[in-house]
Amino acid sequence: MEPLVRVKRVRPRLAALPAYQSPGAAGLDLAAAIEQELSLAPLERASIPTGLAFEIPERFEGQVRARSGRALNDGLTLINSPGTIDSDYRGEVCLLVVNLGRQAVVIRPGERIAQLIIAPVAHARLEEAAELGPSLRGDKGFGHTGR
Repeated sequence: MEPLVRVKRVRPRLAALPAYQSPGAAGLDLAAAIEQELSLAPLERASIPTGLAFEIPERFEGQVRARSGRALNDGLTLINSPGTIDSDYRGEVCLLVVNLGRQAVVIRPGERIAQLIIAPVAHARLEEAAELGPSLRGDKGFGHTGR
């Protein structure tokens, strides 16, 4: 069953409602709700408003991810990808972008720059333990496979 997600335009003049761009798309595209172009120098970061607030049902979250084309072609990505929108957050969603490319990147008003995936969330029960059960990997960390 598809969860119902309510959306409010907090910047009605600038905000575009998100949409799936194809029948098989996992994410809804999010656009920049800005009044004028913004240029990001290499390694520069910015918070880009979407002009939207969401009412995500309990036990779901919104995952905000970069759009693959902008990431590949321009180096534009999200600092905290995937970012999480909790079900109890009702404020405007802003996109924390960074330019990892070698040239300035221009973000235009209304341009699609990220995507929103609505996903289920499982809450875990935690139990403190003096010891943990064995596993094949054990406590071997980064690079444990030798590659």
